[in-house]
Amino acid sequence: MNPAVCTMRSQAPRSCDPREPSLFEPFGGTPSLRLVRRCLRKQLTWHHEIERRARAAAGSAAPDPDGDAPPQPAVDFPALVVISPGRPETVLDAYRCAPVQAGVYHAVPGLVMRVVVLAELPRTRATLLLRLLGSGRLLREALADLAELPDDAWEKSIAKPLLVHFRLGTQEPTTEKEDDVSAEIRAWFEEYERKLRAEERKEGRAEEAARAVLTALRVRGIAVPDAARERILAEKDPETLERWHERAIVAASLAEVLDTLS
Repeated sequence: MNPAVCTMRSQAPRSCDPREPSLFEPFGGTPSLRLVRRCLRKQLTWHHEIERRARAAAGSAAPDPDGDAPPQPAVDFPALVVISPGRPETVLDAYRCAPVQAGVYHAVPGLVMRVVVLAELPRTRATLLLRLLGSGRLLREALADLAELPDDAWEKSIAKPLLVHFRLGTQEPTTEKEDDVSAEIRAWFEEYERKLRAEERKEGRAEEAARAVLTALRVRGIAVPDAARERILAEKDPETLERWHERAIVAASLAEVLDTLS
């Protein structure tokens, strides 16, 4: 998903500006370190573009009466906000992310990145719109919380038109007043939810198998570099993970476990 460039309006810690310009990167699944690195490249590219526009605007401005060049406007560095349904352990470890409030982490100083873990957010009204970005249980709970709000709640004025248009989360049967497009969108969403649940189960089994490989290596006293750890956690093929696990139980080195080392 392309990043949304906007202004944060959240219960941010006192140590940061609650209205800082930000790029939001929501993920359907827990992102790997490789995916977050791509987001960081986007962040740097966008900042470069902001600076370029600022220089162009300053260059087109007329100089002051003394002949001095017009000062360049200050350019804020946009924060990167990674929104993850689950806890991205490799990302939090790699960038030394520290918790600032429940479900919200800040990366090491100097790297303007925040990580929001939807599964760890408190189930409150303040987090409702964020939790609507989740799936499965998270989404169902958020939809239930949205339904319980008063009819004039501002959250409903923002979220409900989209939910009604796409027929998301509603259990009402299709009526004769709905056009064919709405019915088709509802059918698509129901099929999407079914596939998503199947993928979540598959990803959960793969993650358990990958962590079993890492546990076996740790028990054997075999050091696992970050690149190898990321590779193991990113592997989704059950046969490959089973083969690695069998090798890890008796291996004396990492090279005996992984098929190839890069």
